[in-house]
Amino acid sequence: MGDPSTGAILSQIALNATEAAAAASARLRGFGRKNDADQAAVNAMRQSFATAPFSGRVVIGEGEMDEAPMLYIGEQLGSGGVKVDIAVDPLEGTKLCANDAPNAMTVVALAREGGLLHAPDMYMDKLAIGPGYPSGLIDLDLSPAENVNRLAKAKGVAVADIRACILDRPRHEKLIAELRQAGAGIRLIPDGDVAGVFWTTETERSGIDIYFGSGGAPEGVLAAAAIRCAGGQMQARLLPENDEETARAAAMGHADINRKFTLDDLVPGDVVFAASGVTSGSMFEGVVFADGAAHVESLVWDSFSGRKSRVRSVLSL
Repeated sequence: MGDPSTGAILSQIALNATEAAAAASARLRGFGRKNDADQAAVNAMRQSFATAPFSGRVVIGEGEMDEAPMLYIGEQLGSGGVKVDIAVDPLEGTKLCANDAPNAMTVVALAREGGLLHAPDMYMDKLAIGPGYPSGLIDLDLSPAENVNRLAKAKGVAVADIRACILDRPRHEKLIAELRQAGAGIRLIPDGDVAGVFWTTETERSGIDIYFGSGGAPEGVLAAAAIRCAGGQMQARLLPENDEETARAAAMGHADINRKFTLDDLVPGDVVFAASGVTSGSMFEGVVFADGAAHVESLVWDSFSGRKSRVRSVLSL
């Protein structure tokens, strides 16, 4: 573990940012305006970071793929202090928020400079489980069926008792069919694959044992921060869709497109992970507005000290 005092400072910074973004975006739940909700979260998070006691640089931003509002990569934030890499998804699940559907949340990961993989904005294949299993239990190069069989054996249950989480996309049809053939249950989610990976860290609460499939690479690094703090396992591989994306990956230092990233590659240093609920779901109660205040449920995990906290805050409006 690293310096607990650094972890404590970064934990408060991350928590302040996710809480502010959750309260701001929650005002737009259910109105069908996903970009407006995302912009509200971005603005609140940027304002929270502006006066934070660190020298932060955004290394994982959001929005390039769909031209959504974003905290842009390379943006400098903070009032000065320790040099920090910032990974953000100001509103994970913009459509979920727009539809007032479950599991929208705000997410931040903070690490000392160099402590987070600089991932290009493209798809990434991901495989993750939570804590408590033998090292090397899962492997991206094994079949999905072999991975769930290994997990079931390690957990001491039948494969039918394993629940996988996968984004509901046509590209996952073969994966879904193979897992069902193997006998595993599947939770298909419409959006929010940071949440999908994150759920594996608290299986008793979420009901999810393992995450499979492709989603955004930046979101993969954010999710890996949660896995790092929880003590879980994760592997990933970039999935460029064309020559332009392959060249972009090479320009960011990822010339070997077939490289299998381990958790130590994705999050090589100590990290703080914070998330706040916007809409209610598997891990959080959504923001509640009452008596001139926003009631926000969050968690903040700190691998510098090993501390994991669940927080309920009342923010004056």
